Amino acid sequence: MLREVLATRYVTPLREGGSLPGIVEGDDLGTYVMKFTGAGQGPKSLVAEVICGGLARRLGLRVPELVRMTLDPVIGLAEPDQEVQELLKASAGLNLGMDYLPGSIGFDSLAYRVDPVEAGRVVWFDALVNNVDRSWRNPNLLVWHGDLWLIDHGAALIWHHNWPTAPASAARGFDASDHALAPFGPDLGAAAATLAPQVTAELLDAVLAEVPDAWLAAEPELPTPDAVRAAYREVLLARAATVADRVTLGPPRQHTRSNAPGWLTGRPAERDGAGR
Repeated sequence: MLREVLATRYVTPLREGGSLPGIVEGDDLGTYVMKFTGAGQGPKSLVAEVICGGLARRLGLRVPELVRMTLDPVIGLAEPDQEVQELLKASAGLNLGMDYLPGSIGFDSLAYRVDPVEAGRVVWFDALVNNVDRSWRNPNLLVWHGDLWLIDHGAALIWHHNWPTAPASAARGFDASDHALAPFGPDLGAAAATLAPQVTAELLDAVLAEVPDAWLAAEPELPTPDAVRAAYREVLLARAATVADRVTLGPPRQHTRSNAPGWLTGRPAERDGAGR
């Protein structure tokens, strides 16, 4: 299960995110990016974060630790922004925290090379969870200590917004032509051979158990949290078996050299003093 952390100080909003996440400190002395239940995307965005994060970690991909984070809105009283104040008031109680990675840098495909095996694993995973938000426009990838980390999965599992059509929607293919890692020749065959057998009912049950009941709102066809969990399990099990055959990768895009400071095109080891 996810660890329980109490938010003790609201530090600053992250205005790059559409849901206005914030950096907060916890009673375990850790620093977290908090995503709020009161944000416009609603609890299903947090459900997607928990499921995708838990699944990715169990498949050997790097995702910052997620925690169940309790918020008392009083900690944000000194925040001058009215929008933030309203968000904190609407998010009293249980929220989601993601471990803050100090010194991490946003992924730049022109400055950081990813080998085809790792690229294939990430693309296969994104196809599995139908993550439409890891394009070259908005990679949602960080480089930390020379390694690639996956963040921000709130837009994944798009089929869970309409359960009656979920099986048909999840059976569709996945166009990865604009994926941030498409230029690196993702080895989808190797990824499917390694990862697909790991996506079992038992593994998914362990992942889904981490989602708080309060975020699994009853649907007309799925009246209990366990019924909702079973629906997620059914769709993901079916998708894992065949999704690699339905991934579309267009021709590699042509890029110019990156102007990102402190980075060199090539292996992570060639970076100029960043990170470790």
